Amino acid sequence: MPKKKILLVGESWMSAANHYKGFDVFSSVTFHLGAEPLVEALKDSPFEITYMKVHEAATAFPMTMEGLKAYDAVLLSDIGSNTLLLHPDVWLHGRTVPNRLSLIRDYVEAGGGLMMIGGYFSFQGIDGKARWRRTPVEDALPVACLPYDDRIEAPEGIVADVLLPDHPIVAGLPSPWPALLGVNEVLLKDQPGIEVIARLPEEQGGHPLLVAGSRGRGRTLAWTSDIGPHWLPQPFVDWPGYRQLWTQALEWLTTPAA
Repeated sequence: MPKKKILLVGESWMSAANHYKGFDVFSSVTFHLGAEPLVEALKDSPFEITYMKVHEAATAFPMTMEGLKAYDAVLLSDIGSNTLLLHPDVWLHGRTVPNRLSLIRDYVEAGGGLMMIGGYFSFQGIDGKARWRRTPVEDALPVACLPYDDRIEAPEGIVADVLLPDHPIVAGLPSPWPALLGVNEVLLKDQPGIEVIARLPEEQGGHPLLVAGSRGRGRTLAWTSDIGPHWLPQPFVDWPGYRQLWTQALEWLTTPAA
């Protein structure tokens, strides 16, 4: 049986540092990959993962419906909307190109799966700079973005409150889940068919953690924490339920809505 194809977009960044050693100074640049725990966990799964880094997405993310339909689902993780809006033809040459945020929404309506995964450049993000609020992608998601910095940092740890333990995405997972260290705060949409599968405990605000929905013939998911460290720390990656959670989430996401 052929593997289902998943396009994972985002989860990379570069850091620049200055190093001072007495009279002398030098600079360095480091490239980071954030999705490696998930890619490794799904190596022998029913899913074929295409990992498109942030710097590649500006030009490599599909510009046509045909290109998007090569995938059964799209995962957006820690990538701001500007990367998909400001293609070099627009930013450098002042030309028009297709709006890829509208294309994603239309892809879901036609039966594709869409998941947004939390991070500093997911939902509205740090300082509100991810800017997914009031976009066609937000239209397709089961949650709405806040108009400002939406991070909830929880150094004390967050242990998920699983509201629907029999839902196919979380059924059979070991309990309790390991602690998380942060999420993006989002608002539930007032629409039929939206399910809050897991949330933060009431004493930590009761905010949504895992929300399922649909648009047209496609299914959508919002996971408001991370793929891996720091918000999703190493004990969560090492947890036996980590691979199972993502495998079941992708299986559900790639099954067309009724």
